[in-house]
Amino acid sequence: MAQVTPSAATRTRIESIDVLRGVVMILMAIDHTRDFFGQPGINPTDLTTTTIPLFFTRWITHFCAPTFCLLTGTGAFLAGRRKSKPELSRFLFTRGLWLIFLEVTVCRCLGWSFNFDYHITALLVLWSLGCSMIVLSALIYLPKAAILTFGVVMIAGHNLLDPLPWRNWFWSILHVPNVLVATPRFSLFVGYVLIPWVGVAAVGYSLGQIYTWPAERRKPVLLRLGLGLIAAFIVLRAINIYGDPLPWSHQQSPVFTFLSFIGTTKYPPSLLFLLMTLGPALLLLYSMESTIPSWLQPALIFGKVPMFYYLLHITLIHIIAVVVCYTRYGHAYWMFQTPNFRSFPVATPPRWGFSLPIVYLIWAIVVIALYPLCRWFAALRQRRTEVWLSYL
Repeated sequence: MAQVTPSAATRTRIESIDVLRGVVMILMAIDHTRDFFGQPGINPTDLTTTTIPLFFTRWITHFCAPTFCLLTGTGAFLAGRRKSKPELSRFLFTRGLWLIFLEVTVCRCLGWSFNFDYHITALLVLWSLGCSMIVLSALIYLPKAAILTFGVVMIAGHNLLDPLPWRNWFWSILHVPNVLVATPRFSLFVGYVLIPWVGVAAVGYSLGQIYTWPAERRKPVLLRLGLGLIAAFIVLRAINIYGDPLPWSHQQSPVFTFLSFIGTTKYPPSLLFLLMTLGPALLLLYSMESTIPSWLQPALIFGKVPMFYYLLHITLIHIIAVVVCYTRYGHAYWMFQTPNFRSFPVATPPRWGFSLPIVYLIWAIVVIALYPLCRWFAALRQRRTEVWLSYL
C-alpha cells in the first residue's frame, strides 16, 4: 500500500500491479459493507448455517489480504530500484510505523468505531502490513535467495506450529489471533498475526525481481507460478493431511462438499489459504501483462491510491450505516458503540441486518461514489511531489 513519490518526470508504474491491487480493493469493500449491513451473528463460512451466495460473498474477499501483502513486498522491491539499501530500509521502516499508527488512530476511531474511547481495539490488516514492512526493512540486507527462502519456509511450514499449546501475548502477536488485553475499560485484539504475513511480504519482495526482466521472459514465469500454486492447493487439499487446521469433509450435497474443500482458514492464513488465493492472483498478473481490458480501467485508478481509498471506504460505509440507522429508528447511537468483539465493528439495533442484494447495492454505491475522489487524488499525486502525498 505504501508507495514512493518520485518526481513526475521520472515516475513509472506497472499498470498490471495497480490493476490487481485495485480489483482486490473493490472486492474488499464487499466484506466491509457486509460487516456493517449484513445479518449479525451469522458466520458466512459455517456450512451448517450459511447459504451458497453468502459463502461466496465472503470467500471471494479472501483474495484481498494475501494480494495486498504480496504486492506490498513487490512494491518495496520496485521502490528499491531508485534507492540505496539504507534509504529503502528507512523508507520501509517509517512507512511500516505509519501504517500501524493509522490502524490504531484514523482507521480505528474515524473508520470502524466513530468514537475515541478505545473500549474495543482490533489490530487488523494495516497493522500486519506495517509490521511486515518493518521486518522487511531488515530482511533486504540479506541475499535475495535468503529472503525468498525465508518467505517460502514461513508460508509452507507455519502450520507445523498449530498444535503447540503456547498461549501468551507474544505468541498471539506471532501466530494465534487472540485477545491481548481484556479489562472493563479497554480490550485489545490481534486479528492479523505476523506469521505468515511477514513471509508473504518477503515472497512478494522476491517476486519484484521478475519485473526487471523483459515481458516475454516474465510472462511464462507468472503463468507457471500461478498454475503451480493452484495445482499444489488441489493436491494438498485432496490429501487432507497438512496445510490447514480444518480438514475438508463430505457434506449433504456435492456443492457443499466443494465449499468444504475450498473453505480454508484465514486466521492465521494457512498454507492452503495462501496457495488458493495467491495462485489466481499471479494468473491475473500474467493475463494483464500485454493489455488491460477497458472495463478494468476504474480498478487501475483505485490501485494507484490504495491507502486513500482504504481509509475513505470504511468511513463512507460507516456514514451510510449511520444514516440508514437514523432513518429507520430515529436515532443512531448504536453506530457509535462497540460493546464487545462479537459485535465488531458496531453494535446492532434490534432487527438489524439486510439481505445480500441490499448489501451489494450499498457496496456498488460506495465504490462508485469513491471513484471521482480517487481519480482526483491519483492525478494530484501524478502532478505533485510533496513528501506527505506518499503517506496516502
